[in-house]
Amino acid sequence: MKKIVFTGGGSAGHVTPNLAIISKLKQQGWDVEYIGSREGIEREIIEHANIPFHHISSGKLRRYFDLKNFKDPFKVVKGIGEAYMLLRRIKPAIVFSKGGFVTVPVILASWLHRIPVISHESDISPGLANRISIPFVTKICVNFPESLHYIKGNKGVCTGLPIREHILRGEPRRGYALCDFHQQKPVLLIMGGSLGAQKINAAVRESLDILLERFQIVHICGKGQIDKSLAPRRGYKQFEYVNDELADILAMTDIVISRAGATSIFEFLALGKPMLLIPLTRQASRGDQLLNAASFEKLGYAQVLHEENLNADNLTQGALTVYDNRQQMTSQMRLAEQTNAVDTIIQLVQQCSS
Repeated sequence: MKKIVFTGGGSAGHVTPNLAIISKLKQQGWDVEYIGSREGIEREIIEHANIPFHHISSGKLRRYFDLKNFKDPFKVVKGIGEAYMLLRRIKPAIVFSKGGFVTVPVILASWLHRIPVISHESDISPGLANRISIPFVTKICVNFPESLHYIKGNKGVCTGLPIREHILRGEPRRGYALCDFHQQKPVLLIMGGSLGAQKINAAVRESLDILLERFQIVHICGKGQIDKSLAPRRGYKQFEYVNDELADILAMTDIVISRAGATSIFEFLALGKPMLLIPLTRQASRGDQLLNAASFEKLGYAQVLHEENLNADNLTQGALTVYDNRQQMTSQMRLAEQTNAVDTIIQLVQQCSS
């Protein structure tokens, strides 16, 4: 039985695509284990999926001045040692990395063991962790053809995003039952990412009366962000975070308001869900979501509302415009090339591990 180690963490977008590949590999008889960070969201997600999980030390690679920048390199070195020992014990045939700071020690330890590594970059421009790791990986998979310009040599492969099979098999009736909704009014799903988004949450709640006239609303608002005073409102269902239930919620959803993380928007694309995207600002990120959102808007899959312009009025108008244009957006999505990369990546795994 072949063994594979997965790594990736820091956000749900660095973990959930791994689950799509893991599910298929398990069906083919592979033995799977996972290396992540102790505190990251990956631990909860992976243990929930009953996959053996190991944690290592991981330092954050910051682009700005912070006193922790002097301490975190030592965490990275410690993490390399811990990953080296884990890999020596597990003896995987290959490692698959989805990105995030925890992957750097794992990839470097794999290189020291001469274990092949396949990594995946979701955004148009590679993140810092992947940029550091590119010299040490065998192949790097990307979602956007534009991303290949950032990768030297023949390591880059445009595969698209691995989509979880589960997310494609949601049942609308279960979504309606979960949220106590009915089928006579369209459903608007609002997501601020796995950690939530306070500015989006505030704009949603300020415009709630108007939005509820047109939509039933599922609001995934982030840990500790539920407004208990709004719990009795019929047609407004709040969650801190959802896991298995997301497939059923998406199945009943008509349009989505979301950040522009690549994992989420490619899942919406695969499901044909028109989007109003509110990307993270360049001040709050490295600007990858701005590029993702601009690409999807250019292709006709989404409308973009920049956070600097976000208020209750613009949010309401954006949602109504997307809903009015939903058929046109859905038609454009049907023209998209294959976006589910699971089979392509599994072929690469088999080739690189043989």
